Amino acid sequence: MLLGIDWRTSADYRHTKTIPAAGFAWEYLRRDDEYHHDFRAISRMKNPTGSRLDAFARRWGLRFPLRS
Repeated sequence: MLLGIDWRTSADYRHTKTIPAAGFAWEYLRRDDEYHHDFRAISRMKNPTGSRLDAFARRWGLRFPLRS
């Protein structure tokens, strides 16, 4: 995956001082090859079971707000 920032340039990360913790965590997660592999696998499933989705969320520390 090609990112539009240079990890060696501190100016490219200035935005991390103002993002919430979840956004900061996403900066790391989106670079993880295993996460991308798991995401592609679960995305290809027509109807993933609740337990499979829960396992995916637990593995990657994801939380989703409840909808009304």
